Amino acid sequence: MERSATARNEEAGMQQVTLAYGRDGLTIEVPDGAAVITPVPHTAAPDVPAELRRALREPVSGPPLRERVQRGQTVAISACDGTRAQPRDLMIPAVLEELDGIVDLDDVVVLVATGTHRANTEAELRAMFGDAVVDSVRIVNHDSRASDTHRFVGTYGDGVPVWLNEQWVDADVRLTTGFVEPHFFAGFSGGPKMVAPGLAALDTVLVLHDAKRIGDPRATWGVTQGNPVHDDVRAIAAATGVTYAFDVILNQRQEVIAAFGGDILEMHAVAIERAREVAMAPVDAPFDVVVTSGAGFPLDQNLYQSVKGMSAAAQVARPDGLIVCAAECADGYPDHGSYREVLTSATSPEALVEMINAREKTVPDQWQVQIQARIQSAHRVVMHTSHLSDAELAEAHLEQTADIAATVAEAVAKAGPDARVCVLPEGPQTIPYVR
Repeated sequence: MERSATARNEEAGMQQVTLAYGRDGLTIEVPDGAAVITPVPHTAAPDVPAELRRALREPVSGPPLRERVQRGQTVAISACDGTRAQPRDLMIPAVLEELDGIVDLDDVVVLVATGTHRANTEAELRAMFGDAVVDSVRIVNHDSRASDTHRFVGTYGDGVPVWLNEQWVDADVRLTTGFVEPHFFAGFSGGPKMVAPGLAALDTVLVLHDAKRIGDPRATWGVTQGNPVHDDVRAIAAATGVTYAFDVILNQRQEVIAAFGGDILEMHAVAIERAREVAMAPVDAPFDVVVTSGAGFPLDQNLYQSVKGMSAAAQVARPDGLIVCAAECADGYPDHGSYREVLTSATSPEALVEMINAREKTVPDQWQVQIQARIQSAHRVVMHTSHLSDAELAEAHLEQTADIAATVAEAVAKAGPDARVCVLPEGPQTIPYVR
C-alpha cells in the first residue's frame, strides 16, 4: 500500500505550512523543528460597524467627528490605495453615515493616497470601495507627479519642503482613514502617513525617502520616535492640519479587530501600541534560514512590495543566512515607476548601495532598492514567484526557486545539524525581532 503524503512527511521529519501567496495561498514543506511565527490569533470585533461608529463618536482625544464639522463645509477623505488591505468599503461608508445631515455628498471627495504608486483603475476602485461609494461620491487618485495639482504649504520637520494635493489643502474638513501595522522604514503605517507621503508631491516624497533617512538604523519596523522618516511625517501632519483621523487594526484575515479615532497624533500613538501587540513577535536568536512571504494579495502583487517580506525576514536572519521569499508578483516588478530601472542599474547589490549613498539627488523608488540591496548584501535571497521569470529576477540580482522545500533542505544540510529554520507565513504581517 502506498504511504500517504502525511506519513512520508512524518518519516522525513517535515511539516506543512501554508504561506500567504496571491489569493489562494501556497502550501510548502519545512523541517519539523522550524519556528513558525504567525500573527497572534485575534477575533474580529463582534460588531464591526458598531466598532467603527464608536471610534467616530468616542475618540481617543478631542471631540467626536460630528462636532468638528459644520453645515456647508467641504470634506476631503484620505484613503489607502489598492496595495493596502484597508477595509475602505466599511470605513468610508461609516464616515459618510456619521456626516449625514451635515455634509452634502457633492461636497465630499475621497482622495486615494497613492504616494508615488500608480493610479487605481475604475474596476479596482469598485472592488476597494464598493459600488455604492463609487456611485455616490467623487473619488480621485492622487498623482504625485502632476505638479499643477499641488500647493506648497511650507517647510517642516528636518527641512522637508511640503507640497500637498490641492483638493486636500483646499477642503474645509480633512479626514484621514487607514490601518495601522508595522512599516519597514516608517515604523508604523496609518495616521500621519495618510497625509505625507500619501498625498504629497513627488519632490516632498523624495526628501522624506532620501538615502540618509532610509539608511538610518532607526528607520525600521516598529520605531517611530527618533525615526527620521516618521519624525518628519508626524511634523507635516501636525503642521498642515487634520480635522479627524480614523484608523483600524486588522487580524490576519484582514478583519477589523479595533478602531480608533480623534486627533491624529494622539490617536495614532494609541493605535500603534495595540498594533505592536498584534503584529510583533520576539525570538531568542537569529536563524540560518528564514522563509517569508509577500503577505498575499493585495500586497504581493509586485516585487516592489515583496521587499517588505524580505525585510521582515532579515530582522532575524543571521549574516549570510538564506532568505526565501514567496510572492506571486502578478503585476511584475511592476513596470510603472522607477523601481526596475534603479534596481537593474548596477552590477550587484553592493554596487547599488554604494551608488545610492553617493547620489546628491534622490530618484523615485530608490528607497525600496536601497533597502532591498542592503538585505541582499547581507543575505542570500531567493524568490518564488508565478509571474517573474528566472531571467527577470536575475536582473534584480535575485535567484528563483520552483521548489522551496528543496532549497530550504539544501541550505539546512549546508548549515549543519544545528541549523535553525524560521517561517513567516504571513510575511510582514508579523515582524519578528531578536530579544
